[in-house]
Amino acid sequence: MKVLLVDDEVDFRETLAKRLVRRGIDADCAGSAVEALAWLKANPVVDAVVLDVKMPGMDGIEALKHIAASHPGVAVLMLSGHAHVETAMKGLELGAFDYLMKPVDIEELVFKLQDACEHKALKGKPGL
Repeated sequence: MKVLLVDDEVDFRETLAKRLVRRGIDADCAGSAVEALAWLKANPVVDAVVLDVKMPGMDGIEALKHIAASHPGVAVLMLSGHAHVETAMKGLELGAFDYLMKPVDIEELVFKLQDACEHKALKGKPGL
């Protein structure tokens, strides 16, 4: 499984990446939505993006719109430290696979990533 972590908090992003790598997940990082979109353009083979909602510049909802349009097969999990039901609903309406709260439990995140990848694989099979 290949995952891109997008979060403007360096320590959080790097720690989360290390924890995912220890669990056998290939995790890359981006510090902004703009950096993430450039990374995705250069690395189109990715299973999932873990995308922070609140970031300076382009926020996660705007980034989600771009990802959904240019990389429709990529599962996006929204991540936020702020409980806003409206933001979660907007993300899900725009195609996010799920919405998780910070601090995220690593086992829950791994489970959600696996679930997202299985869902993506099933969607790609004819007749489903």
